[in-house]
Amino acid sequence: MYSEKVMDHFRNPRNMGRMEDADGIGKVGNPVCGDVMWIYIKVKDNRIVDVSFETFGCAAAIATSSMATELVKGKTIEEALEITNKAVATALDGLPPIKLHCSLLAEEGIKAAIEDYLAKKKAREGEKT
Repeated sequence: MYSEKVMDHFRNPRNMGRMEDADGIGKVGNPVCGDVMWIYIKVKDNRIVDVSFETFGCAAAIATSSMATELVKGKTIEEALEITNKAVATALDGLPPIKLHCSLLAEEGIKAAIEDYLAKKKAREGEKT
């Protein structure tokens, strides 16, 4: 059912855990399946220098969170925004059709964290003027 990469990222998730000093936090969820995902990013010079996640959900939700964090680490904000759910699924050597929504959740979580970062950055810049 699941590829070896999915099982590896489920059993040995990369970048798991809360980031207390995150520059951006994205929280997304799917009420149908009950999966909830938090993505935390640390940004320096427009580049994601650190990223982590907390996910409450199935094996596919945890694996897609883990892979998504691996895909965006070290990328610029613009590069990270281009990562799609298809790229996450492909990097995991595919997902069963019934679990593709998990990769979409990972994409949305990354984008939500970046949007939060950009909103906070804009607010800080507004305070300076």
